[in-house]
Amino acid sequence: MNLFEGVRVLDLSRMLAGPYGSMLLADMGAEVLKIEAPDGGDPMRAMGPPFLPGGESAYFLAINRNKKSLVLDLGRPAGRDVFLDLVAQADVVWENFRPGVMARLGLDYEALARVNPRLVMCSLSAYGQDGPYRDWPAFDLALQAMGGAMSVTGAPGGDPVRMGLPMGDLSGGMFGAFSVAGALLRRARTGVGARVDLSLLDCQVSLLSYLAQYFWTDGVVPRPMGSAHTSVVPYGSLATRDGHLIVAVFERFWPAFCRAAAHPEWAADPRFAANGDRVANRAALMALIEHAFAGRTTHEWLERLHAEGVPAAPIQTVDRVLSDPQVHHRGMVVEVEHERLGRVPTLGTPIKVDGATRFTPAPPPQLGQHTDEVLATLLKYPGARLEALRREGVIA
Repeated sequence: MNLFEGVRVLDLSRMLAGPYGSMLLADMGAEVLKIEAPDGGDPMRAMGPPFLPGGESAYFLAINRNKKSLVLDLGRPAGRDVFLDLVAQADVVWENFRPGVMARLGLDYEALARVNPRLVMCSLSAYGQDGPYRDWPAFDLALQAMGGAMSVTGAPGGDPVRMGLPMGDLSGGMFGAFSVAGALLRRARTGVGARVDLSLLDCQVSLLSYLAQYFWTDGVVPRPMGSAHTSVVPYGSLATRDGHLIVAVFERFWPAFCRAAAHPEWAADPRFAANGDRVANRAALMALIEHAFAGRTTHEWLERLHAEGVPAAPIQTVDRVLSDPQVHHRGMVVEVEHERLGRVPTLGTPIKVDGATRFTPAPPPQLGQHTDEVLATLLKYPGARLEALRREGVIA
């Protein structure tokens, strides 16, 4: 996929939010140069268990495909000089250090823009580059807690729990890639670079979407509802004779749902006639539905519901998702050819362009794998300079 073909990204990020976002750019064709410190590089290289043979981190493999790795010590003046040479040849600098770190290194946006005025710099941080929480450390769990997600996740009356997917980090990576795409589009029109200040807390707050608007409208603080919905009934998971499934019965699907459930009388009951009535009589209706669904298997219910065109689906475990025929048809399970491990499965990309579903990613790089290649071919450093930088511990 070549949507970002010709775009060069200097990726200083590590952990999850930053590397996930730069991977999205790499998947769309950007050349992502992952700049890593000489003390072992991205800490996610050691994240586990589980590990693949040879100690390769499954976590690192999941979020660092299609990148090149350079080991460069930005703590040394000579390392910063090399980085500035790279900046002159780059389109994007992508970093997720704590606020102030880039300035202390002498590599803040103002310094980089003097080298390359067209540069787009995206800084991901927990709470943003300013504000009372600017210097607080945080990971996904803290962001889900601070941003409200944990307060609405889980069973009614239960303890707060985080979402199983680390959306505090993943949403930051997605918003970051989206903002970089917008900044590059503006640059193409105006020639002007940009500094993007992306707060992961801001991203979480934005995901509150209609829940925030509900609160401003009626003053009711949203609480956990399991898989149910404040405004739609029936909506959520239902226990069957042998498992569970979900239904999402918005207004126009209600008569069809009643037919599939073999209870057409529910549609004629004035307590349940419109969605507002069903919300008002949620407990009474759900008791009837739960009793009915306990009598058939999940497979039987899905056949009946799909025959009537009712939105319904099984609740699949990860192993079943990864073997699902629709998932495979859409190219969401692919393989990379890892130089140490051979063929290794990994996830595909959800972005399909011009009807293409084929996606052949490159494996995550070994630490420092591309240092000499990039400096010699991109910056035209002669071998003697590379050796001198290596002896000084600037590169590896």
